[in-house]
Amino acid sequence: MAKNNTTGIDVSVPSVARMYDWLLGGIENYASDRQECEKLMQIAPGTMVLARNNREFLQRVVRVLAKDYGIRQFIDHGSGLPTQDNVHQIAQRIDSSSRVVYIDNDPSVLAHGHAALEENDRTVVIDADMRDTEAIFTHPEVRHLIDFTQPVAALFVSVLHCLPDRDRPRELVRDVAQRLAPGSFLVVCQLVSADAGVRERVTSLMDRATHGHWGRVREEGEVRAFFDGMEVLEPGLVDVTDWRPDDSVPPRPHSEEWVEWGGVAKL
Repeated sequence: MAKNNTTGIDVSVPSVARMYDWLLGGIENYASDRQECEKLMQIAPGTMVLARNNREFLQRVVRVLAKDYGIRQFIDHGSGLPTQDNVHQIAQRIDSSSRVVYIDNDPSVLAHGHAALEENDRTVVIDADMRDTEAIFTHPEVRHLIDFTQPVAALFVSVLHCLPDRDRPRELVRDVAQRLAPGSFLVVCQLVSADAGVRERVTSLMDRATHGHWGRVREEGEVRAFFDGMEVLEPGLVDVTDWRPDDSVPPRPHSEEWVEWGGVAKL
């Protein structure tokens, strides 16, 4: 069993976070991660484009919420590995007092996150299961940084497809939304495809790669249900490539086989 000597991480088992890191051009990944990405791209060749479009969506969302809506508190569920221009970097460039909590339980994410954020006292990475909302909202470090009487942006970006239906992702999103102060925001997107074959093949591959620790590719209507009864910001629920694109940046191509689909709701 191959181990990373500094963290004890089994690098022979692919990690969703490290796979995403490779798709974004990062270096915090191993052969097992790259091999699964290559298999994934055989099913859906547009996967690398999709990952980069999704990352740019996250960056635009944080910038819009911080700059245009005055949000100064962010909770990023299933945050993944630190990359350039992460949530705290964007938010704190707009206002240095912005506070960010990253939630993850992937050992790779935690090891790199703790090192990267060691000297930032307004940002923390919490070792927690994103499904355990009660534990997150009562965690001492979360309570120290986040004032839940004030608006918060709760982010579920490209992560709910990691949860199978038995984990009730729709109820998870609603539970988080109900705990937030009025004027808060909910950001949700996940992998969707209109092609049943793509949904089945990708879900099967990822389920095998992660030894059953994955969810499934869904359809647009299922993601729309996450937002039932909420005020969705313009332009509504869309392929995230089309969510308030930056006029100063040439438009990226859309991925064809599947997309990240979702949007932003005000609570």
